[in-house]
Amino acid sequence: MPDTYHHGDLRRELIAQAANLLGERGIDSFSLREVARRAGVSHAAPTHHFGDTRGLLTAVAADGFDLLASSLEACGTDFADAAEAYLRFALEYPGRYRAMFGAGIRDDADPALRAARARATTALRSGAATTIPGATPHDPSVSTRAMAAFAFVHGFADLWQQGAFTVQHAADAPADPILTLRSMLPTLWSEQTRL
Repeated sequence: MPDTYHHGDLRRELIAQAANLLGERGIDSFSLREVARRAGVSHAAPTHHFGDTRGLLTAVAADGFDLLASSLEACGTDFADAAEAYLRFALEYPGRYRAMFGAGIRDDADPALRAARARATTALRSGAATTIPGATPHDPSVSTRAMAAFAFVHGFADLWQQGAFTVQHAADAPADPILTLRSMLPTLWSEQTRL
């Protein structure tokens, strides 16, 4: 198939198509050939830009961490807002989310990925610091709190995506994930440090 992609940034388009495919089908049905087909380019184009599947998925993960970091940074220092932004990201970008956290599918030593992950981690730690009165993002207690907060919000997002929550509202309508998360956040900390 000849290259038919004539607009914009092909590298970004390949990342977007890879994220879409990963979100729709998961890693087991992922292929560079299908990414190329969706982007309207030759099957060699993804290899030319990323080397192999792992290279493309690493780029998808880095893009995901950058998007997540931007969302978290836009929340300022409010942890409840950051937790909501994290969940919204996971629900809106399932392909990027899978690339970011799927075991063994990306190169974790990649410099761009490491920088993007560090940026997202810093933003999450800033939010966690607000749950401890008088703390700064660099206090040792914040690191532990940030890990606990991340584990909770990440686990909630994973479980929600897998349909593990069966909480229902009136008329059998599914519960809203954001409202459910917000209602659960205060249970993470004692009354003295409650969100």
